Amino acid sequence: MKRFGWRQAVVALAFLLSVSVAVIFVVRAVRPAIYWHYHQDEPIRGWMNVRYVAHSYHVPPYVLYRALGLPHKPPDKRPLRQIAKAQNRSMDEIRTVLLDAIVHARPPYPPPPPPPPDPEASP
Repeated sequence: MKRFGWRQAVVALAFLLSVSVAVIFVVRAVRPAIYWHYHQDEPIRGWMNVRYVAHSYHVPPYVLYRALGLPHKPPDKRPLRQIAKAQNRSMDEIRTVLLDAIVHARPPYPPPPPPPPDPEASP
């Protein structure tokens, strides 16, 4: 059997390194898709934020912000339990408001209106 020279060893090492990097990127791309596949329409809980609920239920986040009476820009990253406490509401009320907004944002209802224009984006 023929022994590898130093050039073949460098090429083999470069190949293994490039395959390793490709595997890392594939895992990083596939993992979120698998996660959201199993977390569709997840029951709304206090630890979630508005954008998480919007992603889980496939509705635009501004619809849920509007339902809660919050501005959609900048995104509010607080958990729902903190939003409920700040608005003097129970988590059940917040959950009911969000689920009502989600139901009305999906078919057979007409699509939600577009988000309000961003006042900072205008020239």
